Amino acid sequence: MSQEPEQKQQNSEIEFDDTDLVPRRRFLTLAGAGLLTIGFGSLAEGFVGGLSEPLNQQVESLIFKPQQPVPEFSISAIEPEKLIINSFRGTPAINPLAYRLTIDGEVNNPLSLSIEDLQKFPFTSMVISHVCVEGWAAIVQWGGLRLQDLLAIAKPAPQSKYVYFYSADGYYESWDLDSVIHPQTLMAYQKNGQPLTPENGAPLRLASPVKLGYKLSKWVTRIQLTSKLGEKRGYWEDLGYEWYAGL
Repeated sequence: MSQEPEQKQQNSEIEFDDTDLVPRRRFLTLAGAGLLTIGFGSLAEGFVGGLSEPLNQQVESLIFKPQQPVPEFSISAIEPEKLIINSFRGTPAINPLAYRLTIDGEVNNPLSLSIEDLQKFPFTSMVISHVCVEGWAAIVQWGGLRLQDLLAIAKPAPQSKYVYFYSADGYYESWDLDSVIHPQTLMAYQKNGQPLTPENGAPLRLASPVKLGYKLSKWVTRIQLTSKLGEKRGYWEDLGYEWYAGL
């Protein structure tokens, strides 16, 4: 499955209670039984998930804490051999010298940034679990800049609620704005202490512990803010997968 089947400064005073350490997806499964079905796997499952998705989204949004960091792992826990590399339409050829990241849509200050521009932002590193809907996971170190820092400059319009990500290979995704501005949602250009490779999404990819892997787009070239979702919400979501896909 494409894009997904691959995928620090936090406030040390933030405390976690026991409920914060229980995966939200497990809570949804227990709480929802048949009603809150998570629509992954076959198209039949996707259809059922689509029927209940508005309720899923409401519950997941209620549980989600936009500014609370997810507990991280130590450097020694990194599992480089477990991160599977897949692609949507092969690895696109991107000239890093000509690359620009565009941020537009319902923002007050549209941006067009080079890799050099992006690397001037404060660097953030995290060691998190990259979780694939196919059933595997890998502990990875990602490094880059916080997406909330980019949006602070782009200045989203008050009505903005969603964010679309467009990739050089034609892949597309959309997120809720709260998840986008989570302090551990990064635009990453480093993996496991080394520059990101093209196969892993260079020059720039999404990385976050709050979403399943298929939400973590590689080769991102455009970020668009909007007040509402269009008919297309994401490559896999449009085939029946859950839209929110929170962890």
